[in-house]
Amino acid sequence: MENKPPYPLRSVDNALHLLQVLRDQGGLRVSEAAAELGTARSTAHRLLAMLVYRGFAVQDDNHTYLPGPALSAPSLLGGPRMQRLRRALLPHMEALCDRVNESVNLMVRVGTQTRFLATVESHQALHVGDRQGTILPAHLSSGGRALLAELDDAQLASLYLIEDASSTAEPPDTSAEAGDGKISTADFQRLLEGLRGVRKSGYALNLEATEAGICAIGKCAVDRSGQVVGALTIAAPTPRFPRSRISPLAAELRLTIERARQDIDPHIM
Repeated sequence: MENKPPYPLRSVDNALHLLQVLRDQGGLRVSEAAAELGTARSTAHRLLAMLVYRGFAVQDDNHTYLPGPALSAPSLLGGPRMQRLRRALLPHMEALCDRVNESVNLMVRVGTQTRFLATVESHQALHVGDRQGTILPAHLSSGGRALLAELDDAQLASLYLIEDASSTAEPPDTSAEAGDGKISTADFQRLLEGLRGVRKSGYALNLEATEAGICAIGKCAVDRSGQVVGALTIAAPTPRFPRSRISPLAAELRLTIERARQDIDPHIM
């Protein structure tokens, strides 16, 4: 272990300590976290809440905190390429945010998960906050569904179907907290049907599927050659996401992606 730095940040050290506990022990309650850190329960609760916000922890029905998807997520390959993609798209994301006055995100798919690479936040008092670094199930998020719609049924089956469909074991959790991404055959058929709708409309929706009170619309971003490089999404509080607004937001996404493609080199990915 490295020597303790001369000017340690207690809150950072406590958060990292909790991450190690979650990784090694698999779960803990607020009282246990407070005892582990030697802090008040309120302090431990705030730290755990931030870990949940960033996807490093999830809370079950028994109020136990468990390792979140960010702890088991595979690393993104091609870090410098991702940085170039962010730089190319950020000006267009900022312009889109100014036009629609809602938060705009850039996402990429890693297996059955989508990861937020960048967020441009709306200036409205009530808005969807920064999601950079957050990981969501691809089959639930708008950007993830848009990216999944680019795959054929065989590719989707290799990602999602349980290998032994005849197994009598309890089907896996298909909520946003599920770890391995596998879903039941019935859920897979519903996913295929939903993705056919995405291909037809050209965009995907997330109507509170990943978080209560938040809706989003997503569409694939492409480079100059037409190759998919990620997805852009517009996220808004549910009260500002009526059905009548979906078509105008989809049109703004299409315009942004068409403008942005000229700035994305075909070899960026």
